[in-house]
Amino acid sequence: MAGLAATLGSGAMTNTIGCIEKADVILVTGSNTTENHPVLSAFVKRAVEFKGARLIVVDPRRIKLAGFAHQWLRPNLGTDVAWINGMMHVIIKENLYDKTFVENRTTGFQELKAVVEKYTPEYVAEITGIPAQSIIDAARMYAGAKAGSILYCMGITQHTTGTDNVKSLAHLSMLCGNMGIEGGGVNPLRGQNNVQGACDMGGLPNVFTGYQPVNNADAVKKMEDAWGVSGLSDKIGLKVTEMLPKAHDGELKSLYIIGENPLVSDPDLNHAEKCISNLDFLVVQDIFMTETTRLADVVLPSACFAEKEGTFSNTERRVQRVRKAVNPPGEAWDDWKITCEIATRMGYPMSYESSEAIFEELSKLTPSYGGITYDRIEEEGIHWPCPTADHPGTPILHSGQFPIGRGIFFAIDYIPPAEKADDEYPVYLTTGRVIYQYHTGTMTRKTDGLNDRAPGSFVEISPQDAEKYGLADGDLVNVESRRGNITARVNFSDKAVEGTVFIPFHFAEAAANKLTNAALDPVSGIPEYKVCAVKLSKAA
Repeated sequence: MAGLAATLGSGAMTNTIGCIEKADVILVTGSNTTENHPVLSAFVKRAVEFKGARLIVVDPRRIKLAGFAHQWLRPNLGTDVAWINGMMHVIIKENLYDKTFVENRTTGFQELKAVVEKYTPEYVAEITGIPAQSIIDAARMYAGAKAGSILYCMGITQHTTGTDNVKSLAHLSMLCGNMGIEGGGVNPLRGQNNVQGACDMGGLPNVFTGYQPVNNADAVKKMEDAWGVSGLSDKIGLKVTEMLPKAHDGELKSLYIIGENPLVSDPDLNHAEKCISNLDFLVVQDIFMTETTRLADVVLPSACFAEKEGTFSNTERRVQRVRKAVNPPGEAWDDWKITCEIATRMGYPMSYESSEAIFEELSKLTPSYGGITYDRIEEEGIHWPCPTADHPGTPILHSGQFPIGRGIFFAIDYIPPAEKADDEYPVYLTTGRVIYQYHTGTMTRKTDGLNDRAPGSFVEISPQDAEKYGLADGDLVNVESRRGNITARVNFSDKAVEGTVFIPFHFAEAAANKLTNAALDPVSGIPEYKVCAVKLSKAA
């Protein structure tokens, strides 16, 4: 979200899911929407099939949504800034941009214009592999829309240039005046059901609730007064991807992990395991035993979503009630109750009696949630910001002005991925999900019906590469990177492009993240899960 926050002043989906059906043109990039967000993908398909929307899909794989697209652009991995700059080059050169919006609501246009000048369609084609005419056609289609919606997911963010990728998409939207309007905007599709809510609640190392900076004196004072404490730290903490290297070096002694399974989800897993093994003390709090609990000194059983009360804030900023259906099993507790009990035993009693009481406190301390109560969202959710009790919520952001005043155009150049294919490791690997499993499989792999559909890992490969390496569909293949190796079954697919393979990351027994590169985006700290170099060989 760092890219949107820097460019627009708010790191969240600008529009609603329903707005997708109001778009004239929808640009989907870095999102295998039908598999990762199947419900939301129905809005895209309905907009195209029944509402007359035109669809541009930009993805290295022939994902299912490409079959609905009016234009499918197939870029080389890690070249997003280049093709976006190429589209903006065409839009500016052909005078297709929204001059009124650019003049009245943005700053930095001349800097943007200067940097994209060299990104001619021909130059972009050399970098991305996208034909020059396809860049021109896509630019004209998007710029010609009365309302153009951009949808993106982790195929954009999980790069060393992820923040630049997101900024560039925001630039494209602003350039065409697609901010603050129904059917427009830049819309990140969050990877889990309450990722947005976790961020809203301060689940980041640099902010309190509602993105109030921890190094802002007024925000610190507000929290100290509310909690009856003094001396709250104003220092920005470590990102997740910064913690394990600190553990490896002995600077981080203990770790408390809640609802996370880094020994399947982190990059360069062999190194990650060494880092975690070097801790003096590890606590893991989760609903099931995981690969990470294997190394824990203490495991705390927690309640799942159906066993507790609370709220989720979904990808469109809609705050919704979650209601308890059944009691937690055994000794499992709500996460907030575990936190309160630990705090009390450490000498700081937390006397909250319910999740609603906690929500009431955060509403008082968080301007964007200030007008939201359990009563107001009993039947229907509310989109933040909702600052007062009589405020209806804000389905569409930035309709008047941006939180930072004017949207900012940055001069951004294309930077290649951290690791390139070479003679030793000649094939590119990209990773992701399949529809029948979820993240590290902690929940879904305990479900027989889902395991029947997706029983194990596979290497999605083009028929051309399979022939080159002497592989038949269903063969076992060794995949090796500079960091590790795995063995999985070959899966012939027309989704794959020659020279690139895809492996889902759900399966611990053939963990794709043993191969991935821990190179990080310098701003967000997100690893480059989407590009690394590997070599293939037929398993004996």
